[in-house]
Amino acid sequence: MHPVNKRKTHQKNQERCDWCQNNLLYQQYHDEEWGVPVFDDNKLFEFLLLEGAQAGLSWLTILKRRNQYRRVFAQFNASKIARFSPKKMETILKDPGIVRNRLKVQSAVKNARAFLEIQANFQSFARYSWDFVNGEPIINRFKKVSQIPPTSKESIAFSKDLHQRGFSFVGPTIMYAYMQAIGMVNDHITSCFRYEQLIKKKYKQDT
Repeated sequence: MHPVNKRKTHQKNQERCDWCQNNLLYQQYHDEEWGVPVFDDNKLFEFLLLEGAQAGLSWLTILKRRNQYRRVFAQFNASKIARFSPKKMETILKDPGIVRNRLKVQSAVKNARAFLEIQANFQSFARYSWDFVNGEPIINRFKKVSQIPPTSKESIAFSKDLHQRGFSFVGPTIMYAYMQAIGMVNDHITSCFRYEQLIKKKYKQDT
């Protein structure tokens, strides 16, 4: 998950999903990233770490701290995070620019190590994770944000498997939000301008 490119033209006077209507940062994230299929492992790990950090909080809280998370967590390089020492984690916990929750910081390191194991066993985390949707985005047709469920059978299966592999902060609700974010699920409402754009554009995972 890379910083929003401010050089991109912001879409004005477009109908969007209700959740992002009242904040420009949310709108930029919605317009440029949310629901776009991601196959890059570094970006996938970034989303995984940030979704875990968000647990119990609003996504906007994390978006506002995103750049600091990037600096503190080695540009979301799982190999580097996996080697963080207890001393390094204590330093991170003193940083006011992130959510200073000990369990979440410990989880980032724990998950980085488990992430590397999946890469070793499946060639890439992308190959592993996209298999839960048979390699293609699930296209939903919700007309209202209130119709979007908090979990799905796929997110439950994904969560269960990650837990078995040693991950934490990967419950079914967190994983459904993750799947929405990385484009495994298209949950833009049908009247949102991004809904049709994402359906029409073809995204392909490297084989």
